[in-house]
Amino acid sequence: MSSDLLPLWERLSPSERVCMEVMARGRPPWLPLEGPQTSAFWSRADELFYGGAAGGGKTDLLLGLALLAHRRSIIFRREYSQLKGILARSRELLRGTRASYNGQASIWRDLPGGGELEFGAMQYEPDVERYQGRPHDLVAFDELSHFTKFQYTYVIGWNRTTDTRQRCRVVAAGNPPMDADGEWVIQYWAAWLDPQHPNPARPGELRWYAMLDGKEEEREDGQPFEWKGETIRPKSRTFIPARVSDNPHLMATDYESRLQQLPEPFRSKLLGGSFTADFEDDPWQVIPTRWVIEAQERWMRRERPDAPLTAMGVDVARGGDDETMVAKRYANWFAELRAYPGKDTPDGQSVARIVIAQREGSVIPSIDVIGVGASAYDILTMQGVPTRPVNFAEGSDAMDKSGQLGFLNKRAECYWRFREMLDPASGEDIALPPDRKLRADLCAARWKMMARGIQIESKEDIKKRLGRSPDRADAVVLAAYIGGGHGIYI
Repeated sequence: MSSDLLPLWERLSPSERVCMEVMARGRPPWLPLEGPQTSAFWSRADELFYGGAAGGGKTDLLLGLALLAHRRSIIFRREYSQLKGILARSRELLRGTRASYNGQASIWRDLPGGGELEFGAMQYEPDVERYQGRPHDLVAFDELSHFTKFQYTYVIGWNRTTDTRQRCRVVAAGNPPMDADGEWVIQYWAAWLDPQHPNPARPGELRWYAMLDGKEEEREDGQPFEWKGETIRPKSRTFIPARVSDNPHLMATDYESRLQQLPEPFRSKLLGGSFTADFEDDPWQVIPTRWVIEAQERWMRRERPDAPLTAMGVDVARGGDDETMVAKRYANWFAELRAYPGKDTPDGQSVARIVIAQREGSVIPSIDVIGVGASAYDILTMQGVPTRPVNFAEGSDAMDKSGQLGFLNKRAECYWRFREMLDPASGEDIALPPDRKLRADLCAARWKMMARGIQIESKEDIKKRLGRSPDRADAVVLAAYIGGGHGIYI
């Protein structure tokens, strides 16, 4: 090795040196394209999200990393049927090599770098258990927004190796989410993808994160630190955008013009890689995304009205990562939500103190009385604080605005009423704070028609898709409900 290259060689990690040796032994089956794909290939991030727009070489990056830079890799698609394209591409890249494919196990062995590559799928939530305890030094996801946050965070827990020379990393590729279910991706990489983030990050910039008491916090660097007797090692994260214009192979075809012909919001997402364009709503989505966006845009244009507090909704944490949320409404204007970690509200007494501190004037707070909320309600009542108990599970004899549809329970009634309030044709002009998590929560619930009336998807099922409990939505819906008879709303 020449003296000029020696300093560069010494800066490489052991796994990067192995990768370079594979490339130097002859023409490798794949090389990254100059630009974003090369930056992603050599990125130092523990967790990398690559892509955004279509055509940037996302699938090739995942395959290239597995072929050249890792010993034991797995690439996921949500369903096995979606693996056909990536399998066909792997056959093209490995043609003429000694690699062999076991179709029954979905594994390539004897790759050019000496490793193996497995293909996996997790169509349903319980499917994650098939990969429990199975270590891979590369865990990759193709079309990340198709997965739930629970699936992603569960499986990467086994991103590890016993080979001290081998680097471990998680690489996810994908386009912007097409529906509210995938919005967790924007929140997870908020520093790069959320325009409202208070401290935005540049493409490729590393940020470090650590989980402390069940809540993720950003750290200044990746240095280990002590926390309650435990050594915490932050993990780095980054996002690298890519577009079809970064791929000379596709630019030589008419692929870009095809993307230009797509209708909105698909054109903005797939051609421009926009993470802020509207979502394509699920046909059974309770509250349309556009209605929530319009309500949040109204909030940005308005000041808080000169009116006393009209209503207050309190959704009580049920443990774990859940948060106790307080929503305050002044006429048709909702204030920014107040969030309290579940660990800070473990019992009714702690919740009651929050309610008393946030209550203004003679307003009667509406509180979810399932779980700890029931204890908080009892304590507030004993202290003489008027409080409205709301049990989402109890039956409802209310009807929708048309008078034609009933509701299975109080939860369905409250959510559907809030949907009617947000409807632009209602004239209510609701203003909601520009909280991305609130938008995702409100747009997450699905509905179906049962013999006894409208049924709303359970909180537990929503939590599985979002990766968290929809506490913000429940608090806002409670703040819209002011009780009386069949339930009186704004």
